[in-house]
This record gives sequence, C-alpha cells and structure tokens, in this order.
Amino acid sequence: MKTLIVHAHPEPQSLNGSLKDLAVSTLSDAGHEVRVSDLYAMNWKAVVDAADYGPEASRPLRVARDSGRAFESGTLTADVLAEQEKLLWADTVVFQFPLWWYTMPAILKGWVDRVFTHRFAYGVGEHSDTKYGERFGEGTLAGRRALLSVTVGGPESHYAARGINGPVDDLLFPIQHGILHYPGIEVLPPFVLYGADRVTAEDYPDIAKAWEQRLLTLESTEPIPFRRQNFGDYELPSLHLKEGLEPAGRTGFGLHVRG
Repeated sequence: MKTLIVHAHPEPQSLNGSLKDLAVSTLSDAGHEVRVSDLYAMNWKAVVDAADYGPEASRPLRVARDSGRAFESGTLTADVLAEQEKLLWADTVVFQFPLWWYTMPAILKGWVDRVFTHRFAYGVGEHSDTKYGERFGEGTLAGRRALLSVTVGGPESHYAARGINGPVDDLLFPIQHGILHYPGIEVLPPFVLYGADRVTAEDYPDIAKAWEQRLLTLESTEPIPFRRQNFGDYELPSLHLKEGLEPAGRTGFGLHVRG
C-alpha cells in the first residue's frame, strides 16, 4: 500500500506531530510505502493567487478557468504539481490535523484550494442534462481511500448528537463528503481523539495502540457509505435525493449516507 500523509500542525513535538511520526513508522514497518507532506515544515503557500497559474493567468483572475488551463497545459507551479503527483501515486491519504474553529487549519484548507484544481479534482467528466460531471464517488481520485486523524480539544460528550458543538460527523461532513468524496475518494470513518489538550504522557500508550490498530486495518476497514451522484439515488437535474430513500428519521447531512 502506498500512503500519503498530509500533516498540518506548526509544532513538531505536538500530539499531532507524534501521531504523524507513529503513522510513518507503523506503516513503514508493515512494509508500506509512505510519503509525507508536512505543510508547516514545507512553508506551504496557503493562498490562491495569479502566480499559481503562470503569465497566462487572466485579468481579472478566474480561478476555475485559470487553474484548469494551467493544469491541462502543465504550467501549474512546481509545489502544486508535486502534491498532485503524490495524490495520484497514493492508494491511501491520511490527513493529520487539529480541529480549529470547527474545521481544518487554514494551511490545510489552502493546500486543498491550490492542489484540487479545476480539471484535476473537479470539472471532469460529462456535463449535460443527464449527467452533472464525474463527482461524488467518481472522478480523478476514484479508487483511493482517505482517513482523517483529528485531535479535538473538548470532551467527546460535547460532540455527541445532542452536544453543544454538534455531532462530529456533521462537523467533518464538509471535509469528508465535500472535499474528499467529491473527486471520488472513498472515506474511512475518522480517527478522532477528544480532550487532546488534557492528554498526559500516561495516556499516550493507549492512544498509540488505538492509532496503530487503525493504521494496520486501513485496507480492510469499510468506508463511509456516501451515496454516489450518478448511480440512481438522485433526481436529475435537481440532484435531490429521491423520495423514499431516506432512512427513517434521518435529515440533513445524514441523508447522503446509505443505510
């Protein structure tokens, strides 16, 4: 198995840094190939601008059109091309990051904004009255798996169904469904570590054991059964879920998960 780890935490000696290092050693020791994109260590540029798309970038800038043109002509910047190559190389992508303000750190969102260009991660396939592109289960990155490894400051009860922060599955839905499933990636249930700010040295061995177990079962874990766009669950052209397919009592984001 070939695994790309995308890591987003500014402190190498943080809990996130330790989990990243453990993922590298665990997977390598198990015979897997591992590459790491440590975004802070790379001083990753987190903002999209005209410089990403070369001297032919339009004025005013049109991000979708310009990024698609630069992708197809091979003129994206070297850092973006390198990350796209890593994604195409990988069988599995592990994202290691803390949940900050209910989402990923800005540097990781900036990685998505710049790397997931038009014609690479979106805007692919047939666009017509009967098919709105290859996305949500199809696309350039189909056949790959991803896992979010997320540290959360608050206790688990705050992220339960009735918790004040909202269910963690809802908070991660925009990432798991909207960013990863969109270009075709199968998304595994996340590894969420609650109460991260209160983890002690005595707690870490149990955390490490649980993380190692998740890593060693990446290939056998069933992905979240997100519905696929072009396989009959949605009306066209509205892309509304067909009547009668919703599980009893389920609303909101949960409608887009089968079963």
